[in-house]
Amino acid sequence: MNADVLKLWPELEWIEDADLREATAKTWELALERSPLTSDDLNRIPFTLLVPDCKVTFMAHKRLVVHVSRDAAEKMNEFLAPDLTCDMDTVIAGAILADVGKLLEYEHDANGETVKSMTGKYLRHPFTGVGLAMEAGVPDAVCHIISAHAGEGNLVTRSPEAYVVHHADFMTFLPFKHKF
Repeated sequence: MNADVLKLWPELEWIEDADLREATAKTWELALERSPLTSDDLNRIPFTLLVPDCKVTFMAHKRLVVHVSRDAAEKMNEFLAPDLTCDMDTVIAGAILADVGKLLEYEHDANGETVKSMTGKYLRHPFTGVGLAMEAGVPDAVCHIISAHAGEGNLVTRSPEAYVVHHADFMTFLPFKHKF
């Protein structure tokens, strides 16, 4: 496992299935290899370009989504099983990978500002994220979370795990977009 990826994602260790953990890490390795951004950039750039002057970094938001997703899925399993359960490895891997495609969607302009790349103008991050994940051998249940975590997911039936990640992502994004 790449040291940069492990440094970014200590939460990888929460994934019990070794093959899924490795495929999740491999997806991030592929993204970093193909991105104009570095792992250090991810701790500086805003997590979204949709909020002007956003100060919350990409990694702060992403790691929060993973933590909220894991905690929510644990509580769902505690209170709703056996009627509704979430596979914890799927939730955690999906949350870690939900925005991996942003590494292809973002770049720096001549002034060092984070902007949409040409790839990002044509393909949103759920699509590029799924492409990277499939190449790395990530299972379909996790790719489903990547594809369904954003607005595009409103067009499909989400799995329970995808609902968890979707809502964790949006509950930590919408208050920035729609200031109270």
